[in-house]
Amino acid sequence: MSRFQVLSDAQWSLIEGMLPARTGRQGRPFSDARTMVEAIIYRYRCGIAWRDLPETFGPWQTVWTWHHRMAKTGTWDQVHAKLTAAADAAGLVDWSLSVDSTIARAHQHATNTTRLTGGWIELHESRNRAA
Repeated sequence: MSRFQVLSDAQWSLIEGMLPARTGRQGRPFSDARTMVEAIIYRYRCGIAWRDLPETFGPWQTVWTWHHRMAKTGTWDQVHAKLTAAADAAGLVDWSLSVDSTIARAHQHATNTTRLTGGWIELHESRNRAA
């Protein structure tokens, strides 16, 4: 197993049928779906830019195009739903929920609103009282 192969055969068999397949049309050669999905996973796992994908995955533009098209057609949503359902059926998902109730208060001058505090008027009145 290569360090660039991120999906096991069992994982691949779950999503293989949902991905684009060859249509038989003439034109550019069809990229291998598994290689493209593994490249996308590798990119997100490493947190790298598209241009920094290793050459073993092919041109980064092809990988980006696959990702963009699959996101646009909702394929990623279907894949996510199927994998989540399979993991839940196997008891691998913990559905406990944690809610954070932290409050972050901003300083009164950070609100960007005008407030009539009377500060300027009080300043003039105090000057008159002092005289």
